[in-house]
Amino acid sequence: MNVFRENNDALNAVLTVKINPDDYQNKVKAALEKYRKTAKIPGFRPGNVPFSFVQKQFGKSVLAEELNKICSEALYNFISDNKLEVLGNPIPKADYTVVGDFENPSDFEFAFEIGLSPFFDLPISSRTNFDYPVVKIDKTLIDKQVEDLRRRYGKLISVSVVGEKDMVIGKFEELNESGVIKENGISHSSTISLEFIDDKKISQLFIGKEVNDCLEIDPSKVSKGDKDKASLLGISESELVGLTDRFKFTVTEIKKMEMADLDTELFNKLFANGEVSTEEELRNRVSSDLEKMFAGDSERILTRDVYNYLLKETNMNFPKDFLRRWIKLSSEKPVTDEEIDTEFEAYLKSLKWQLIQTRIFKDNNIQVSQEDALNHTKGLLIGNYAQYGMPAPDDAELVETAKRLLTNKEQANTIYDQLAEKKLTDYFKSTVNLKTKEVSYDDFVAIASK
Repeated sequence: MNVFRENNDALNAVLTVKINPDDYQNKVKAALEKYRKTAKIPGFRPGNVPFSFVQKQFGKSVLAEELNKICSEALYNFISDNKLEVLGNPIPKADYTVVGDFENPSDFEFAFEIGLSPFFDLPISSRTNFDYPVVKIDKTLIDKQVEDLRRRYGKLISVSVVGEKDMVIGKFEELNESGVIKENGISHSSTISLEFIDDKKISQLFIGKEVNDCLEIDPSKVSKGDKDKASLLGISESELVGLTDRFKFTVTEIKKMEMADLDTELFNKLFANGEVSTEEELRNRVSSDLEKMFAGDSERILTRDVYNYLLKETNMNFPKDFLRRWIKLSSEKPVTDEEIDTEFEAYLKSLKWQLIQTRIFKDNNIQVSQEDALNHTKGLLIGNYAQYGMPAPDDAELVETAKRLLTNKEQANTIYDQLAEKKLTDYFKSTVNLKTKEVSYDDFVAIASK
């Protein structure tokens, strides 16, 4: 058995597998003999089927199966031994007639097309500049975070007059064209949170209202989308079609969030073991936590920007005709040329990034080990405990839990993907030239949303 390579161009080649009888005869005979002993054929007792009968009935199919196994092994070994970087798998050469006679088996020749991975240079180095936005942790941002914490641990109290961020509880009643309550129309009690109304002119209509006060309002103006509007009116989304926008709203109750005091009770709810005991310590802790949180966001922005840059600036050619045929032949379900064309550019983009990432990991000896995955999972567990103000268990229990989580294929894939992205980000940070740029929180959000 021999394998010969013929290059069509830098991205396409043909591998021809030449097989002689010595390569397959014994294997075919052994397979037929095994079948003879186990086959249940009418008119013959098990194990007593004549070999000649089995050979006549099943010889060609067994031969084809053994030749396929020999070809697969030969192709795998040739690609491995010659360190060929291929895309997909070898596929039978188009418009090629197999050399050999299955009626009178002797020498056989099979030809397979392969697509070769393209050669490319990575266009990033220490001279490649990238902005690295970091959030300016100023007094305004800390004040807002402290206020959010106080609101989160505060309590709702009843008040007599509607304020800017209050919750207004009341009844929606559908009106007719004359502005009178419609007979058998919609009547439903709901809650409106003024804090989340985008149109300030609408929220201003509620300010100063008291219990039993009424106003005409379009429910669309105090809801976010059809689903929220339907819920507000106590109907299904399908019932919104053709519905009037005229509704009477009667205030029945007003709730205000009374923020928690900055005292020991709040500090102990937020942090364990007396870590924070004064307002100043709270503000310092908030500042530190915000820096850590936004640091991760800054890294994700950098990774996104370098990803986009590499996809745009890396010159890479593909054996497109081969890839189209390979996709069609390897698909589990029948797929048309039109369907392949629809998704082909997205497939090439994904393949391009896969090759870039593989190249980075290979050239820089970056690996994600089982130990890395275990330690990362332990860190996630410790973070989950801390989030709920609970102390983490001892290391032995953490290790046992982490190992159990990693036996779940889906969770393990997620963790390994997170680690791979982290190592990739670390590589980017150590390779390119970062221009740290301090920006406001709003500007940072805008940058992250691009």
